[in-house]
Amino acid sequence: MLENFWFNVKIGINHILDINGYDHVLFLMVLAVPYVFKDWKRVLVLVTLFTVGHTVSLFLGAYDVVTVNSKLVEFLIPITILIAAIYNVFTAGKKERNNKISVLFITTLFFGLIHGLGFAREAKMLADGSLAFLIEFAIGIEIAQIIVVFIILFLGFLFQTIFRFSRRDWVMVLSAIVIGLVIPMIIGSDLLNAS
Repeated sequence: MLENFWFNVKIGINHILDINGYDHVLFLMVLAVPYVFKDWKRVLVLVTLFTVGHTVSLFLGAYDVVTVNSKLVEFLIPITILIAAIYNVFTAGKKERNNKISVLFITTLFFGLIHGLGFAREAKMLADGSLAFLIEFAIGIEIAQIIVVFIILFLGFLFQTIFRFSRRDWVMVLSAIVIGLVIPMIIGSDLLNAS
């Protein structure tokens, strides 16, 4: 039983850390980059809200409550990343960003729903009706996301202390890199290239 639990948790971890599914990591990068270690509680709430959204859509998809056009979802995932990255660029270094926490929380939850729909079909095959699998998979996702966010916060610490990047510049540079990586994903999506 415990062996099965860890196997399913590892599937969730691998889902996030899979090099071919780097879109998830890109979203986590733009989600975490504006923060530093002292903001860990807020970042943990954001990551958990994203996991909750992701898990809810997995449940809905795995139990056929919701079916969506996979091409549309694969198009919307990089759009969510682009929106978050552009938001970072326009709010980098601005204090009022922290006043809009409820909007940020709701948006993160909504983006989690979209990202979860991208994996719902595969989750349905893997879960085979098992609620336990989906919960264990979600635990794996949360663990992997915390690892990625920790790495982003650590890199931010290094760049801001050792390399003397300002916090604003760190947010701008990393968000710009993500924008550069996500635009080809949008342009190359099957939805835009359908004949």
